[in-house]
Amino acid sequence: MTNSSTEGIKTVLHPVSDLAAAKAVYTALLGVAPQTDESYYVGFEAAGQHIGLLPGGGPQNMTAPVTYWHVPDIEAKLAEVTAAGATVTEKAHDVGGGRLVATFTDPDGNVLGVLQDS
Repeated sequence: MTNSSTEGIKTVLHPVSDLAAAKAVYTALLGVAPQTDESYYVGFEAAGQHIGLLPGGGPQNMTAPVTYWHVPDIEAKLAEVTAAGATVTEKAHDVGGGRLVATFTDPDGNVLGVLQDS
């Protein structure tokens, strides 16, 4: 088994039911305006972290926040966690700008994400 390390949790995506209301709260909490402000996604960069808001849970229909561990090689990390007992729920795919994301569940069903920047 290889050991491709992570760069830590740097991205957290939150499903929201009211994007405008959530944007106001997160703007107040983080003390910065959104860096990305679209009808399908609002994203903030604050203190070295990316905080994203997904209306309606986004295309993955998220029901709880998902943390994304940044990794240098997403396919290698998915192979490692799968070999250890995880189940891939969303294969690696490009979400724009060469950024790849994927999700998997641990043995208890918790959803975790991995993210690779190009």
